[in-house]
Amino acid sequence: MTMDVYAIVGNPHTRKASVVRSLTGCFNRSLRDIELVSGGPALKVYARAGALQEARTPPDAFVAEASARRCEAVLVCLSPSASLLHPAELPDAHTYLEQFRDAGWLVKSIAVLGQNAGDLRSPALRQFPYAPTVPINVTAQAVRAHFGWR
Repeated sequence: MTMDVYAIVGNPHTRKASVVRSLTGCFNRSLRDIELVSGGPALKVYARAGALQEARTPPDAFVAEASARRCEAVLVCLSPSASLLHPAELPDAHTYLEQFRDAGWLVKSIAVLGQNAGDLRSPALRQFPYAPTVPINVTAQAVRAHFGWR
């Protein structure tokens, strides 16, 4: 199943969950309709607030969880680094994104909050270094524009 991935990557306290909540209105996890700048029908997005590593959700478990939803895209938060306690089960952001690609998903856009992008490199990546210190609505507006969402 093809799924578009919109990823928010950042260290702890870079306000990843707050950006997800600002973009979608979801508290923890929810299916939302998102309007695209390009027009057309709304995009059905499954959003998860908080880094998957912190929520102890391995890549394969998230693929199964999102695939069970009736959605076309996911908005997911990732830590740039692997879990210190369970690095094999809860790897770094690069490994999550690779496993999503292996599942046939398309990484559409990556927003890095703060300074640490890990080893991520992509033309779809944009860094928001001041995200931890500027008002959350400023960061959310910039990320929304980067994602091509209204």
